Amino acid sequence: MRTGIATVCLAGTLREKMQACAAAGFDGIEIFEQDLVTSPLSPEDVRKLAADLGLTLDLYQPFRDFDSVPEDLLAANLRRADAKFRLMSRLGMDTMLLCSNVGTATIDDDELRAAQLSRLAHLAGDHGVKVAYEALAWGKYVNDYEHSHRLVDLVDHPNLGTCLDSFHILSRDWDTAPIEAFNPEKIFFVQVADAPKLSMDVLSWSRHYRVFPGEGQFELAQFMGHVVRAGYTGPVSLEVFNDVFRQSDVERTAVDAMRSLIWLEEQSAAWLEANPVPAAGGVAGQAAGTPGRRRYPMELATLPRVAEPAGFNFAEVRATDTAALETLLGQLGFTSNGRHRTKNVQLWTMGHARVIINEEPAASGTVATAGAGTAAAPAVSASISALGFDVDSPVIAAARAQQLKAPAVPRKSQANEEIFQGFAAPDSTEIFLCQGNPGGTAAWTREFGDGLEATAADLAGGGAGAVIDHVNLAQPWQHFDEAVLFYTSALALEPQPYAEVASPTGLVRSQVMLTQDRGVRLVLNLAPLLQQEAPAGMSGTTTAATGQRRTYQEHVAFAVDDLVATARAARDRGLDFLQIPANYYEDLDARFALDPEFLATLRELNLLYDRDADGEFLHFYTATVGSVFFEMVERRGSYDGYGAPNAPVRHAVQYDHEHELTRRS
Repeated sequence: MRTGIATVCLAGTLREKMQACAAAGFDGIEIFEQDLVTSPLSPEDVRKLAADLGLTLDLYQPFRDFDSVPEDLLAANLRRADAKFRLMSRLGMDTMLLCSNVGTATIDDDELRAAQLSRLAHLAGDHGVKVAYEALAWGKYVNDYEHSHRLVDLVDHPNLGTCLDSFHILSRDWDTAPIEAFNPEKIFFVQVADAPKLSMDVLSWSRHYRVFPGEGQFELAQFMGHVVRAGYTGPVSLEVFNDVFRQSDVERTAVDAMRSLIWLEEQSAAWLEANPVPAAGGVAGQAAGTPGRRRYPMELATLPRVAEPAGFNFAEVRATDTAALETLLGQLGFTSNGRHRTKNVQLWTMGHARVIINEEPAASGTVATAGAGTAAAPAVSASISALGFDVDSPVIAAARAQQLKAPAVPRKSQANEEIFQGFAAPDSTEIFLCQGNPGGTAAWTREFGDGLEATAADLAGGGAGAVIDHVNLAQPWQHFDEAVLFYTSALALEPQPYAEVASPTGLVRSQVMLTQDRGVRLVLNLAPLLQQEAPAGMSGTTTAATGQRRTYQEHVAFAVDDLVATARAARDRGLDFLQIPANYYEDLDARFALDPEFLATLRELNLLYDRDADGEFLHFYTATVGSVFFEMVERRGSYDGYGAPNAPVRHAVQYDHEHELTRRS
């Protein structure tokens, strides 16, 4: 599949955009007119730069407000088109995008439109270029891709064809199956964009909220499947208007864009395989009735296939001063398994839940055991730096991630030490792929303390059933959508509908990513930006890759079999519980009519509670150390949520707690 991207997708100058596209691996680009008009590069300079970078110049765009107009305006439009065709000749480009008229159309007559389009096609032919006609979703008279294609057929000129844009089609919920019947020679160009499902006018939706494939909710694999079946062989190019992308680092955004097309290519191949056409259909290049996988003129590459992770292997917290973390984990019931034999890290365990405390300086360039990221240099005392996942084949999973443009993370290993495959996530959290064991043990634990690997018998006793239930990571505002695609494509996690939670510092957008069996639950939070200096422990971390400060805490949640017993034991060990307001328990009683004795227990231990039709959820949170805190949870029945109604309470209580610490200091 030939890949392309419109320069309008990216921030920066035209030169910077072209260099970033080439570095990311794109085959070609669309030149957005404004990028050229504002560039000091001449058309000849752009042509040479593209050749030097190995980029094809696939589409010049946009040409607006041409058809459905009176004759005097048509003459002016043809003069304008003639100038653009001459410009394209200097650029060495052969295809121009023509949008259906929005602003100047006054005559709703298909015969007139066809006649006017025919005159444009003849003019294009005189210049040796082509025109790809696109139905804008908000076009005044032409806003349906089938309508625009009928006009193309009516004109029947070799220099006029159709441009199919997924946003204009899917935002209107048009059926994409008719694309298969299009003559592939008349499909001149294909543009793709994803988007979240929003209730707003389609023009504003398009201009501000498009995202790259895999970062929204459109059925793009199905759209592309129909395009491939039609026999199209041209570029598949991204056209994404997004306020965030156009404020973000150009090179990083280009990599995210390329990753999205790699993912879309794989998803489209999977859709075609799962939705075979009838055997009698026949496709160009293949006889009707041929059994097995069909071949199409457009070849779709696939990635190494991997199963979703079985669970979390570990969570790693980097800390400049580990005393508070050690105390907190000990109070929760974790056991210290000692220090690593060659690296400056500790291992703490409870049942199958493993936490690594990493004391290695982030700027040192060393990577400690099972993680120890180098990219997320904390500006506070603690931050989540790495996560380990149990997978069937770490090598294959790592190869897939690298093909998806994930940067590899090196890890220094000595003889007889576990070798981990790792790569960096968009927020600089390091992801390590571990070989899962049926008993839930991990061979690398023998590198700590006395050098003995924990066995199933060792895990028996208090907290034996403990596991990492979920991990909550704060995401920089300009890379939230990138993170969703990253975890979807690289780790096969499935994004759920996002929610928004109120906090004292602003609205927090929360996106859950999980496996089908819920063995992995990863929550991504788009948090409010830091306005001024924050209280101690609330300032967040600065990522080396973005310079963006995380202003919102992150946490690791551990599931236990009996939360009440765990809470009592933690209190006996001296854990300072966050004080939940009495108003909360009054409201809880009003909502659920809980047994008075049970309600008294919740109040006594400062536990939070939620219930739905499937089960119950008990949980409590610790105070924050740096930007990290811990949560202990108990799931009863088939409860599948995270206690969302309690999130505003947690935000407010932690906010008050941190400010109280600041006042005391």
